[in-house]
Amino acid sequence: MAASSAFLPELGTQVVVPVAAVVGIAFAVLQWVLVSKVKLTPEPPRRGDGSAGKSGGAGASEFLIEEEEGLNEHNVVVKCAEIQNAISEGATSFLFTEYKYVGLFMGIFAVLIFLFLGSVESFSTKSQPCHYSKGKTCKPALANAIFSTIAFVLGAVTSLVSGFLGMKIATYANARTTLEARKGVGKAFITAFRSGAVMGFLLAASGLFVLYIAINLFGIYYGDDWEGLYEAITGYGLGGSSMALFGRVGGGIYTKAADVGADLVGKVERNIPEDDPRNPAVIADNVGDNVGDIAGMGSDLFGSYAESSCAALVVASISSFGINHEFTPMLYPLLISSVGIIACLITTLFATDFFEIKAVDEIEPALKKQLIISTAVMTVGIALVSWLGLPYTFTIYNFGVQKTVYNWQLFLCVAVGLWAGLVIGFVTEYYTSNAYSPVQDVADSCRTGAATNVIFGLALGYKSVIIPIFAIAFSIFLSFSLAAMYGVAVAALGMLSTIATGLAIDAYGPISDNAGGIAEMAGMSHRIRERTDALDAAGNTTAAIGKGFAIGSAALVSLALFGAFVSRAAISTVDVLSPKVFIGLIVGAMLPYWFSAMTMKSVGSAALKMVEEVRRQFNTIPGLMEGTTKPDYATCVKISTDASIKEMIPPGALVMLTPLIVGILFGVETLSGVLAGALVSGVQVDTLSMTAFIVVISYNVAYVSFIIYIVSVQIAISASNTGGAWDNAKKYIEAGASEHARTLGPKGSDPHKAAVIGDTIGDPLKDTSGPSLNILIKLMAVESLVFAPFFATHGGILFKWL
Repeated sequence: MAASSAFLPELGTQVVVPVAAVVGIAFAVLQWVLVSKVKLTPEPPRRGDGSAGKSGGAGASEFLIEEEEGLNEHNVVVKCAEIQNAISEGATSFLFTEYKYVGLFMGIFAVLIFLFLGSVESFSTKSQPCHYSKGKTCKPALANAIFSTIAFVLGAVTSLVSGFLGMKIATYANARTTLEARKGVGKAFITAFRSGAVMGFLLAASGLFVLYIAINLFGIYYGDDWEGLYEAITGYGLGGSSMALFGRVGGGIYTKAADVGADLVGKVERNIPEDDPRNPAVIADNVGDNVGDIAGMGSDLFGSYAESSCAALVVASISSFGINHEFTPMLYPLLISSVGIIACLITTLFATDFFEIKAVDEIEPALKKQLIISTAVMTVGIALVSWLGLPYTFTIYNFGVQKTVYNWQLFLCVAVGLWAGLVIGFVTEYYTSNAYSPVQDVADSCRTGAATNVIFGLALGYKSVIIPIFAIAFSIFLSFSLAAMYGVAVAALGMLSTIATGLAIDAYGPISDNAGGIAEMAGMSHRIRERTDALDAAGNTTAAIGKGFAIGSAALVSLALFGAFVSRAAISTVDVLSPKVFIGLIVGAMLPYWFSAMTMKSVGSAALKMVEEVRRQFNTIPGLMEGTTKPDYATCVKISTDASIKEMIPPGALVMLTPLIVGILFGVETLSGVLAGALVSGVQVDTLSMTAFIVVISYNVAYVSFIIYIVSVQIAISASNTGGAWDNAKKYIEAGASEHARTLGPKGSDPHKAAVIGDTIGDPLKDTSGPSLNILIKLMAVESLVFAPFFATHGGILFKWL
């Protein structure tokens, strides 16, 4: 029982949350308007003295490079507009095709949710005894089935819309970034970053707003039954994460098939530059950056946000917040996200308005400052929310008992997740940026060929997991010790509280990558390509940072979801010597490898077809290498589209059907083993993992989960960082910015070809299998939570027969 009430009244919460969401959306629109001022039409002729170009913009004089070098600016702008249109049409066409299949899945799975949850009480419309609040009655299981289905659809649609809008702004901004690069690297940086901010703020604000509206609308029916209300809300997280899986896998297969095909034939065999318009796969490659790295990442981080919010709300609903119907403390997770939007808004201004980029070497420091400033501002915001939005003391549900917690302890839980995210971001940057020795060492290893490059890259990836795992382990231990599973859930929210800034930084990378490709295809000056390459190299690092945030938050989110699942399924301990649990462990440990094998082979198969097609065109189309004939871009786009749509279904089915099959046939204990095993298999040294389980065999499931989640993300982090390092090692050689880099180049040299091979190996690791693994982990956990009532009631058919 809470000893005091929160300072912020219910009315204040009902105002703060939607207003913050609206402010976020309005800020996104403002950034879009500013980006749209860069016109994809030729500028009017300059006065003879050139004074029309001297407005003192960021980074350099606004004299156009075309004017200095005597190029035809009109033709350059027209070409940029044509290329942008082709990329946008290709990305839109693919997403619409993908969404047709995903929409069919969404409808089928929505029906399954309704049928399974409705059958818990034989579709009865009578009230039922509450699961946690003994002696009280709650709404019927049929209501939970209906509202969970609605929440699932809401989450799925929000996830798809978030990814689609992100893709549209990225394809809208890529050519504009290219054109701004003619005036200076600072102008191009601001355009790319503002475009990323549109996606970041739209996703963060819309996710918060839809969840807030759903809670209030569902509350009209549920009334005082907060236990049922927030159990139904978990469908929102399931919908978001299930769409993210298909977006990540489908988009990842698309982009990497095109990327590998373009690089192997274009760079290695034909010795032509990256994004050369003579390469038949170049349009498909640039389309893939948007459908994989933009739409996929957007859906992924939205899923993490939705799941962490739902996990926290479920635990809070059976704690003193829910028991005493304290609205403001109950919506503490949403208040964190609300303050996060404002903190990120302030942070963004430092990159776009308060400071300006004047040189290439200022790009990465500016992006790092975004992480530091957002974390510092958010720490103050968390303290304010914890003081105003929480009573001084309250209780949190902890596996059957109520644990007394103080508001300052919950502040520490959120703060430790926030700062752990910063640590992960900095470590990721160190291991993937070509400004530091790890990537430079990988580049140097290319002297002796691709084999040593691969060895050094793998070693870098394995080493890069050490500090992030310690950071995650510490945040898990501290947050659970202070506030049980609720503490872990809000720690995940802390890591995701700056999601708007994180997504802006992440989306900036593919936009810059596309800008460089457009510059090359439009035949623009090599000086412009140097600027866009510098933006792109920083973007590769920021993309790895974004993946680090996604993987780290997934570990915390999954642990919180796992805790909610075992609570709802009435499991207090996990005994690995029990046959029911042990068979689940070994099967679950196999699943990520099965899943990774499917996605990696899918990329390989699609890339094989792409390589054959690109070779065919180079060999059979007269004048292609001479640049007098255009390649057949459409065929390569079709190869990537067909392969990704076909190949995304089996991995998705594996993840989505496993919890259902195991829960129905073997029951909740075996399913808990599967969830644990799937997470444990993220570490390569399985003997160590099993030893850890035996040591904690008699302990509470939470302590078992500590071991699980500390080791769960290692293979995903390693894959992401290895791929990022290989990519930037290649760019380090291509840029030739240092004496050491020049000894390895130029483009087309043997070390450069070895670096390209390493990059192509890393592509599916960092953009398909690695990022998808964190979705696999958290998706199976949230699906198990949503279906927990059915599994607890009707699961374990085979064991009941034995």
